[in-house]
Amino acid sequence: MTSAVPWNAERALEIIGAHAGRPGPMLPILHALQAEFGCVPDLATPVIATALNLSQADVHGVITFYHDFRRVPAGQHVLKICRAEACQAMGGEGLSAALLTRLGIGWGETTADGGLTVDAVYCLGLCACAPAALLDDAPLGRLTTASLQEALSA
Repeated sequence: MTSAVPWNAERALEIIGAHAGRPGPMLPILHALQAEFGCVPDLATPVIATALNLSQADVHGVITFYHDFRRVPAGQHVLKICRAEACQAMGGEGLSAALLTRLGIGWGETTADGGLTVDAVYCLGLCACAPAALLDDAPLGRLTTASLQEALSA
């Protein structure tokens, strides 16, 4: 994962300005802000709302509706574990429960050292390789406790 820069309202306004004239600018703005700052912090909501002449509730609703937008930065690495039916049927629930317990975190949380964020996703399209996950966008399939630990240790 790439490191993000700290929130800067002036830089955020530059990013918003670069996209504000487009049709349907909110999603491109949110993606660009997250790429720059590692998340879309709560401080961004009123800035975006003002720039797009929307209510803060409208902006907040979009940020919280889409699971890929973060309100706090992710860890150095992001593990997305599939929780769809095929992965569950192949032992994904036990695999993820054991991992979260070992790490001492819950879904969507980051380890205390900031090294790993674990997110739930609902189908990666890797059903034939269940249980599956993405580690920093690299697919992992036919996971076991050992193979998952090996991938996380690499």
